Amino acid sequence: MKPWLVCSGHTVRLTLHVQPGARKTEVAGEHGDCLKIRLAAPPVDGKANTALLSWLADCFAVGKRAVALQAGDKSRHKVVLIESSLAEPEVLALLHVQ
Repeated sequence: MKPWLVCSGHTVRLTLHVQPGARKTEVAGEHGDCLKIRLAAPPVDGKANTALLSWLADCFAVGKRAVALQAGDKSRHKVVLIESSLAEPEVLALLHVQ
């Protein structure tokens, strides 16, 4: 069980550590109790948040409205909610995390 992942009912909750300004958007492994995500978008005018939510929507094959930033609007530490009924092993496979 991963401390950064909570699957309950029709919601997946991810606790993330985001590094904006990277060369490409990708999962970079675990960072303490968070999953580290490198983002190609710059941390300017909410572009990194928009890119993160869009990337997660693509990963989970859900609409952009199904992904919401719950906490961490102006922080590297973010909590994201995704409307999905996937179980933990399926989420880990989608994010390519072991």
